[in-house]
Amino acid sequence: MITYLYWFLVAVLVIGALFGIGVRLGKWKPALIIAAVIWLVATLAYYFWLEQIFVKRFGGTMNIKVPEEQYHIGATWKGDNLWIQNYNPETNECIFQEYSRGNMLEGKVVLKNCDPLQGTGMVLPKDPTLQ
Repeated sequence: MITYLYWFLVAVLVIGALFGIGVRLGKWKPALIIAAVIWLVATLAYYFWLEQIFVKRFGGTMNIKVPEEQYHIGATWKGDNLWIQNYNPETNECIFQEYSRGNMLEGKVVLKNCDPLQGTGMVLPKDPTLQ
């Protein structure tokens, strides 16, 4: 819901710039430039910063794809950043990685010889068709 409100406010600002500067003052070039800057800044802010904050603090939905060669173990929040832990059975590594939409300032911890299923009695299938 908060995401819809955010994009509604962005649309109001863009339309306001186009109407207020373009229609009322008759200056279309500055109106288009200002509207484009508002849209670009709002999109980049959402894409690189606000999405996780909206989901964590106000509820919402994020879609994250786990790489096909890995198994998902868990996820946790550290501050406003989402950290995801996956297991790669081919290399026997647990990968604990910060989720970042733009792959900027993304942290990563690799635990070698991890084997998270040790002692549980579970065995991962070697053949992907058995899953």
